[in-house]
Amino acid sequence: MLVDLNGETIATQAATLHDLIEERGFDATSVATALNGQFVPRGMRAAVSLIDGAKIEVLSPMQGG
Repeated sequence: MLVDLNGETIATQAATLHDLIEERGFDATSVATALNGQFVPRGMRAAVSLIDGAKIEVLSPMQGG
């Protein structure tokens, strides 16, 4: 399926948000996630199914100011 990840269209076999994070090599413990503009807590990622065309944001914390 094709999804939008951080503004880029990608092909994925991931069935859930959790699977996508693992597939793409993100550190699941240190990122924040949103699906179609809605925040998804870390503990809920495995229960959130992905569909074709989903818009996903994966954000890492940044230092500085």
